[in-house]
Amino acid sequence: MKTYSAKQSELEQTCWLIDAKGQTLGRLSTVIANLLRGKLNPQYTPHVNCGAMVIVVNASEIQVTGKKPVQKLYRRHSGYPGGLRTLTFNEMHQKKPEKIIEIAVKGMLPKTSLGHQQLLKLKVFAGPEHTHQAQKPLVYDIQKGGAQ
Repeated sequence: MKTYSAKQSELEQTCWLIDAKGQTLGRLSTVIANLLRGKLNPQYTPHVNCGAMVIVVNASEIQVTGKKPVQKLYRRHSGYPGGLRTLTFNEMHQKKPEKIIEIAVKGMLPKTSLGHQQLLKLKVFAGPEHTHQAQKPLVYDIQKGGAQ
């Protein structure tokens, strides 16, 4: 019996729409990362970009548990001496709520060129409107673990 290895030309691209309203950040991010990697696809192949495009709406209504709104820190550095900038979850949530989900999902993807390709398929919007109606996304229900 031979091992099946999917080829990029054989795979069909799907598009999922996820509503982040009232969802916990970590649990939502793992679902998104699995969809981007294609792990829910029966033809999953680790070295091929077989994941789907994921559109996340209502990112401004994401939640975290415990003391994370005050204690969780987002750091970035300009590269210059004294260039470290730190924001708490609450500050980041007010300025760029979509960036919170992007950072969480990026940490769950491989740190390779394949992971970068998969991250490009993630589109996050702060409100309920998105600009990808032409892709005809299927609504993904997180509680049920699939399409509605």
